[in-house]
Amino acid sequence: MRMIKGNLILGLGATLLAGLAGWGAPVAAQGYPTKSIRLIVPFAAGGSTDVVARTLGQKLSEVLGQQVVVENRTGAGGSLGAEAAAKAAPDGYTLLMGTSGTLAINPSVYAKTLYDPVRDFTPVALLGSTAYLLLVHPSVPAATLQEFVGLARSKPGQFNYGSAGNGSTGHLVGELFKSLAGVNLTHVP
Repeated sequence: MRMIKGNLILGLGATLLAGLAGWGAPVAAQGYPTKSIRLIVPFAAGGSTDVVARTLGQKLSEVLGQQVVVENRTGAGGSLGAEAAAKAAPDGYTLLMGTSGTLAINPSVYAKTLYDPVRDFTPVALLGSTAYLLLVHPSVPAATLQEFVGLARSKPGQFNYGSAGNGSTGHLVGELFKSLAGVNLTHVP
């Protein structure tokens, strides 16, 4: 069983970029944008969300004729960046690279977030989706999912799975897998 966990499938294809090219002319005629645009990424530079944001920012800059500045605002599982975007003036000059973590998980898991994803944000475009797959070390004697589940059931608590942190999508996917498969795995954030 050689599968990749957390493989990001980027949805920034020719269709989106072609759509942006057609979108630029009418917007420019209306006088927008007249200044640079801030694109907040609520995660660290170099991660998958950042890579998508920088690709998008470059294309938006070309199409709109204004600089798009990517700003990484990390912390609290993306909540700090989402909060900064929510507090910005709702004038179209601050965009957020929202994720399932910032827009669905955090408001559901944490008792208090300083933003409301429904009230504070307007969706613009779906840029990508993520596939979560299972990966095991070559020394694990399991070549199929069924073999791994059987092995994990026979050795409860002896297998670990990793994630980006407590409450992250990877963590919740792992917990869902444990529940559905009836196995006891140890989460390593």
